[in-house]
Amino acid sequence: MVKIINNIMVVDDSPTTRQLISFVLKRLTDSNVVEATDGMDALKKLSTDTFDLILVDINMPLMDGLKLVSILRGDQKYKNTPIIIITTEGAEEDKKRALAIGASAYITKPIQTQELIKTINNLLK
Repeated sequence: MVKIINNIMVVDDSPTTRQLISFVLKRLTDSNVVEATDGMDALKKLSTDTFDLILVDINMPLMDGLKLVSILRGDQKYKNTPIIIITTEGAEEDKKRALAIGASAYITKPIQTQELIKTINNLLK
């Protein structure tokens, strides 16, 4: 079972992906899940609330996930917050780049629920 956490943000331009991830998180945790449609939308919501975990897609309009991660890692408030990249980009160099700029974990789509749960559990220990 996933540790109970308060606020989780899911950032993805695909409504289907956001709903899938939100469904999994709400089923497993007693958490508030906030959805954002891209990096700019996420920054707006991140500025008015505090989040314990952030899940981010890479390929999004306006601001991609890697740019968002680098901005968050430079922000005192989110410097140590676990950030999971969830993306269709499966190349090893994409993964290395994401982890190098501060992502805590990297999961490729299609999302395997068990892998997502295991990753969240490992990050929140």
